Amino acid sequence: MSTIDDLPPLREVIARHNLSAPTSVGKNFVPYINLPARNGRAAGPLEGVTVVEVGPGPGGLTRALLATGASRVIAVERDERAIGALEEIAAHYPGRLEIVLGDAQTFDPRPLLGGAPARIVANLPYNIGTQLLIDWLCAEPWPPWYEMMVLMFQREVAERIVAVGDDEAYGRLGVLANWRAETKILFDISPAAFTPPPKVTSSVVRLTPRKNPEPCERRLLEQVAAAAFNQRRKMLRQSLKPLGIDPEKLAAAAGVEATRRAETIPVSGFVAMANELAELRKSAKAAM
Repeated sequence: MSTIDDLPPLREVIARHNLSAPTSVGKNFVPYINLPARNGRAAGPLEGVTVVEVGPGPGGLTRALLATGASRVIAVERDERAIGALEEIAAHYPGRLEIVLGDAQTFDPRPLLGGAPARIVANLPYNIGTQLLIDWLCAEPWPPWYEMMVLMFQREVAERIVAVGDDEAYGRLGVLANWRAETKILFDISPAAFTPPPKVTSSVVRLTPRKNPEPCERRLLEQVAAAAFNQRRKMLRQSLKPLGIDPEKLAAAAGVEATRRAETIPVSGFVAMANELAELRKSAKAAM
């Protein structure tokens, strides 16, 4: 039996159900329960909380979440082969595990939440993890339906999420993530913890939504960040030209010289440029 419940060890579950990690989406199983338990604890006290889990596989993290007090787990799994293992967990925790066979990229959990506090906790498949995070960060209205995200990524992606300036990892993802959330890398995970072992170190990241991020139209913030970082080695006066607005005016709105490069501009500077872009486009439209 495992150390957190009296269900069979994960290795036995994986073998009995003949499960293999779906490497097509960059998924790897964690065959020992102690690591999923650590991930579950990283989400804080879970009593009274509904957790949305993506890609539970054989259910190691699912078990950890339920054993550490989550009132309910909504587990979204696209691989039918894993459903049998998850159903065994559901039977062990009656009424607390809801299994959804479907694609997390199109699944909307809000109708199932009933207004209850919710957190997203997941060992995300590497190939779709970044896009899922962006989708969650782009949720409208804001603040979103979740109060916290605790997610596992490749270390390189985790560094991009938490980067906020003067950092090689800083880019569009860091601007969006740190505009809308407080971000922190909690701990790293060795490749040896997985089966099959990936070629990279993984990291668990916590994102806590800001209730009142700096006022800005998200779509325009993404446009400014995309333009600036698409040519990150060039100065703003060159990289921002595709926006069709004088880059000097946008840089001035951020309080910087147009000779600066994107990686030196803080998130607040991008917000200021996005707001200036909105005003300049509005003025140009009015003048037509």
